[in-house]
Amino acid sequence: MDIQHLDDRRKSRIKWAYTTRNVVRDEVATLLVGPLKPGAGDLVLARMDQRGQHRKLELTTSRRADMFEGDEIAVVFGNRYAPDQFEAIVPDILRPCHLVAAGGVAARVLNRHERMKRATRITPLGLLGDRDGHPLNLSSFRLAQVGRINPEPLVLVVAGTSMNAGKTTACANLVKGLVRRGLQVAAAKITGTGAGSDYRALVDAGADPVYDFLDAGYVSTYRLEKDALVDIVMTLGGHLARSGADIIVLEVADGLLQRETARIFATREFTDWVDGVIFAANDALGAQSGVAWLGARLLPVIAITGVLTSAPLAIREAQAVTGLPVFHTNSLARTAVAELIYSCLRSRRRQRRLREEKEEVRPAGGGEVASDEQVAVSAQG
Repeated sequence: MDIQHLDDRRKSRIKWAYTTRNVVRDEVATLLVGPLKPGAGDLVLARMDQRGQHRKLELTTSRRADMFEGDEIAVVFGNRYAPDQFEAIVPDILRPCHLVAAGGVAARVLNRHERMKRATRITPLGLLGDRDGHPLNLSSFRLAQVGRINPEPLVLVVAGTSMNAGKTTACANLVKGLVRRGLQVAAAKITGTGAGSDYRALVDAGADPVYDFLDAGYVSTYRLEKDALVDIVMTLGGHLARSGADIIVLEVADGLLQRETARIFATREFTDWVDGVIFAANDALGAQSGVAWLGARLLPVIAITGVLTSAPLAIREAQAVTGLPVFHTNSLARTAVAELIYSCLRSRRRQRRLREEKEEVRPAGGGEVASDEQVAVSAQG
């Protein structure tokens, strides 16, 4: 391995991707070159060789910068799972590979959606290292894990049928509605691939603080084992819960059948923390399946939202088949809807505490999660 000094002038010309937003640049001092085996989370300096699907790089500020052939970019090795885009994994050696996410993820493409162009080609120039020549990883710049999660804030989770089901839009509108209600809201995206758009949407809606898995030291959650997922939950959950927030809004990426999403919903450290789930679906059948899937795992779904709410007939079908209120995504930002959701969560919390006092550990689930008054609320109202 050859260790090269990285001078300040060269560092200043590098385009630093969103995935490096927590990196302390003064600690980046060397470039490690040679037959190295990269790992997920390793920082890499790469040269952009040929633009493909991603022609712009999202910077740490979330500005999307044009990339030109020959540009040097600081990105992070990671795996990616995106049914609408790419499946990709960390390569086994430093060799030409791909930029598989605009937020700055380097990987080797395995599959791509037929609507996607070929991935942008990059060549790793070396791993970024510290002054002593040790490779730098996102885990070096993570939040400290908190010993326990303060159980006081209410916790609302947004999950969905798939990528692009409307989860992030629902989260942002939920945050806005709850803030308008006068509540302090904290928020996080706990699974997915490093990108700034979802994070910034929560910030723009008024959540404070806002975190994502990057803050726990992970560039993506694809291929993570259970222990790592628990680490993310405990780290982000601990910091969110001790912020003084009244309510925490969490987004779980992708669909329920994605491996890491399914693992999160099978993890007691996560599910015992949750007061309610709002489910985003593309159609009524997806809503029915999602509610049944979560209900079988004793998770309390309180409402439906998502892409299906663009169609009044789909709303009607989803209400009929699930027996749950279906909220148009934009209506989640209304104070009256926020009040209804907040009241439902508080009721759930009271019921759970009563059950715990009776030594019934697991919360009730399925479709019986909303009162008659709540079920009567229309997504149109």
